[in-house]
Amino acid sequence: MDRNTILGFVLIAVILIGWSYLSSPSKEEIKAAREKQDSIRNAERIQDSLNILTQSNKSSVNDTVIEDTIKKELIADNSGVFEYATVGNKEYVTLENDILKLRLSNKGGKICAVELKNFKTYYGSPLVLFEGDTNRFDLKFYNFKNDTINTSFFYFQPFDDKGTPLNGDSLNLATGDSLSISYRLFASKKENDSLVVNEKSYIEYRYTIKKNSYLIDFDINLVGMQDVIAKESSSIDFNFSNVCLSQEKNKKNERDASTIYYKYVSDEVNSLSERKDSRELLSNRIKWIGLKQQFFTSVIIADDYFINAELNTKTNKDDSVYVKSLASTVGLPYESKNANALKMSFYFGPNHFNTLKNYDLQLEKQIPLGWGIFGWINRFAVIPVFNFLNKFNINYGIIILILTLLIKLVLFPIAYKTYSSSAKMRILKPDIEEINKKFPKKEDALKKQQATMALYKKAGVNPMAGCLPMLLQLPILIAMFRFFPASIELRQQSFLWANDLSTYDSIWTFGYVPFINSIYGDHISLFTLLMTITTIIYTKVNNDMMGSTNQMPGMKVMMYMMPVMFLGIFNNYSAALSYYYFLTNIITFLQMYIFRFIINEEELKRKIEANKSRKVEVKKSGFQKRLEEMAKQKGYRPKK
Repeated sequence: MDRNTILGFVLIAVILIGWSYLSSPSKEEIKAAREKQDSIRNAERIQDSLNILTQSNKSSVNDTVIEDTIKKELIADNSGVFEYATVGNKEYVTLENDILKLRLSNKGGKICAVELKNFKTYYGSPLVLFEGDTNRFDLKFYNFKNDTINTSFFYFQPFDDKGTPLNGDSLNLATGDSLSISYRLFASKKENDSLVVNEKSYIEYRYTIKKNSYLIDFDINLVGMQDVIAKESSSIDFNFSNVCLSQEKNKKNERDASTIYYKYVSDEVNSLSERKDSRELLSNRIKWIGLKQQFFTSVIIADDYFINAELNTKTNKDDSVYVKSLASTVGLPYESKNANALKMSFYFGPNHFNTLKNYDLQLEKQIPLGWGIFGWINRFAVIPVFNFLNKFNINYGIIILILTLLIKLVLFPIAYKTYSSSAKMRILKPDIEEINKKFPKKEDALKKQQATMALYKKAGVNPMAGCLPMLLQLPILIAMFRFFPASIELRQQSFLWANDLSTYDSIWTFGYVPFINSIYGDHISLFTLLMTITTIIYTKVNNDMMGSTNQMPGMKVMMYMMPVMFLGIFNNYSAALSYYYFLTNIITFLQMYIFRFIINEEELKRKIEANKSRKVEVKKSGFQKRLEEMAKQKGYRPKK
């Protein structure tokens, strides 16, 4: 690491600190944010009261008085043959299996709420992916008058899988392998100057829930619609959007992890930016689109393909209830004929690697395990070992300890090589100091380098032997950095003082402090503090072992500053990650003491002294020759 690199790190740190100070909110902004949060809490209390009134699945609120007045003003001219379905009462049907609960509404025939039965929010309430009007779920197309029709405004009629009309029922998949329900939006026709239902012309949504599965089959059947939908239409749009409810303790990490993933039919999985609002138009055939949150996802999957799509993300920065808006509009292929069957499915469930992988659709690529070698390490090494240990039903803190021990055991030969190299360099320290004294001047830098390299070669020491093993360990460290924050297995799992290993642990929450909050947070993470302290101790011990005297003056300061800088970053990260790095430091200390017994430095010193006494012809490498040539061009002419 040269002076420019150190200067670069220092400048980055200054910029981060300056940006954090400038971006910290004023007292007026904090007051306004608190007032807004109070308003949100009041709204939540009102919503909770309304939910109590509607728990019986059948809404007691008649929306024909207020909502229909607004609705008719909006769609009176565009309702066309669906005018019969513009008036009605909201009614709900519950469809559920052992792990999933769907709430379906006749208003728009849509899924208006999804609950995952085996999970809770951080605060212990039922985990609902979306609910009410926070999601969009509708068809949009042009009718024969070239007017826009949106199915979300109309009232569908529900039927069970035997064709029997439903009226606010609850269907539970207790026996059998699947259960289906249909919602039909009938066109209307006139008979004897009266408006009646045309049973031969309708849009049908058919939902099929399977036993112990997060996958929902969804079919759209267009029957007798060839005279309703514009004949020149080759596709119709389906809107599938979600305003993500906050589920976790750390809302910032939750926002940063929420985005839209998608997969083309014949291409790899891609995603929109997680850190900024994005909009993207997809023109190729698409297999699936996932509205992905930190630990859960809602995916729409085509049996065949979607023609195109428009994707949008928008961050809800100051909202304590909703973290991000994820919107998608997909194009469904359409032909002007009597019957069109558009088949697709939904996945509503956890971002669990093996669960997603079992569907063989590359849905597991939504879990950010890292790119390239970092992702390979997680997919093919860490996750299998982690899952194997998980079978023994032991605490996840112990599993992380065992995993750390196994990783260090695999890296033991590399660590041994690193220590052995540092021991050789420590033995050569007096000789290096002599060379430094012999060539103190700046213009003698090339001579000093030649003398140092000659010493290394004569003593049989490779100065790079300690660097390569450290580089080999780096991919594992980075892989762990991606694995622990993305691992749903750690969600709400406690260990020692940490009540949730997937987010930060806190031994003291000190509240709002200007400038400090923007850099460090409003709490103290003990695991992060322990990690930082042990890293600083390791840096000190390692420097003493290396015994290097030719470091630049700022190098040592920078080596101690880095752990302190990381303290602010890791303080808000997964407690499991800080715990893992802390364990890594402790085990490294133990290895160092083991190596002291294994490696006999006196014997090693005798071998090096014996090598130094040999006559070795020092041949100049091509690189060294080029260095000398460059030095000559600058006026340095070393003696032969």
